[in-house]
Amino acid sequence: MKNLSADTNKIDSVAINEVQLMLAEKRTSLAVMRTGIAVLALPLSVMSLLIATSKYYDVLHVLHFLIPLGILNLILIVIGAYLIIRSILRMRHYDRFINEIKKKHSIIGEFIE
Repeated sequence: MKNLSADTNKIDSVAINEVQLMLAEKRTSLAVMRTGIAVLALPLSVMSLLIATSKYYDVLHVLHFLIPLGILNLILIVIGAYLIIRSILRMRHYDRFINEIKKKHSIIGEFIE
């Protein structure tokens, strides 16, 4: 009987460790999302600066600067969107995995909503 209790405690501790690992991975995904939002905000701030100062330059005279800048902004928008979408998908995956662990181990279900 004592051995059965020790095995149950060991299984419960493994399940708790698995949940802690998934929560750590979820925090990492949130950090990636924060980075994606920052990368996405950079082109918006550059474009707002260009629009605000547009009366001081002629677009046709600085077109050779604006085209590469536009391409760079487009690349940054794509990278930012990719990071955000990827982190959302990963967090949903981790949530599903945590719910599976909750269903398997009733002891964890008490602590996690």
